[in-house]
Amino acid sequence: MEINELEIIEKIHKVFKSKKLKLSIAESCTAGFISHLVTLLPGASEFFEASIICYSFRSKKKLLGIKESLLKKHGAVSEETAKAMAEAVRLKTKTDFGLAITGNLGPATIEGKKVGLVFIAVAFDAGTESKGMIFDGSRDEIKHAASMSALEFLHEVISTWT
Repeated sequence: MEINELEIIEKIHKVFKSKKLKLSIAESCTAGFISHLVTLLPGASEFFEASIICYSFRSKKKLLGIKESLLKKHGAVSEETAKAMAEAVRLKTKTDFGLAITGNLGPATIEGKKVGLVFIAVAFDAGTESKGMIFDGSRDEIKHAASMSALEFLHEVISTWT
């Protein structure tokens, strides 16, 4: 792990602990890697409540309650789905912030969406912030870059809204 990667994880720990906030995460394409990163440092249990890995359409519906109509209309890889995931995981776990990610790590285009397209969302009291990004590289490289970008986006949102 690079130093700048560890720095963003340390910043997230610091802000959540100092403000006594709670975090939950819903991961699709990263399959738990963001949660793994958050727990690399000791003390994550002070703020990290839960993680739900919902890789399939079925699990997004069953575990998070994402409406089938939303998934059919926008697809699993969409900003709308990322927002719905973040809002659902936050509500289900009763946390201050819900972070979600969904995307296409490859090897082929799915739902007409190219490899490397990822959507990240952060839900909190004031609303839900989201963004889409495109990454290049292998599945593993995209997963890693997307996970770090999600943590950076989470920190950016927390810094702006708290």
